[in-house]
Amino acid sequence: MGLKLPPNYRPSPDEEFMNANQREYFKRKLLDWRLELLEDYEETRQSLGMGDRAGSDFADMASAETDNALELRNRDRERKLVTKIDEALERIENGTYGYCAETGVPIGLKRLEARPIASLSIEAQERHEREEARNARG
Repeated sequence: MGLKLPPNYRPSPDEEFMNANQREYFKRKLLDWRLELLEDYEETRQSLGMGDRAGSDFADMASAETDNALELRNRDRERKLVTKIDEALERIENGTYGYCAETGVPIGLKRLEARPIASLSIEAQERHEREEARNARG
């Protein structure tokens, strides 16, 4: 890939924020997550294409349709996640990854570990959610 990371490397707050090791670490984390999602998508696509309904009764067919609809809904969520992962990878490339898109402050390693696609600091995210809730209430 790119930079060779030390074995068992984990980003530390003792290092300079978003140094080369941290960028490489999160890049690999995002690429691994993306690959996993795409493999899941391919498995779903293949399993849905192999559905055999000959000899099935209506209850079995209805259950299978419900399962398929749920699976497709999950895969649609994952497709949107892949888009967000691609956006995060782009931010790594352009040097803005790890910094809040609204304020420019560091998002923080703990938040990025928990949600590597985060583009907002916790404070900015909470502000966004409050505004959305206000707008939803009318």
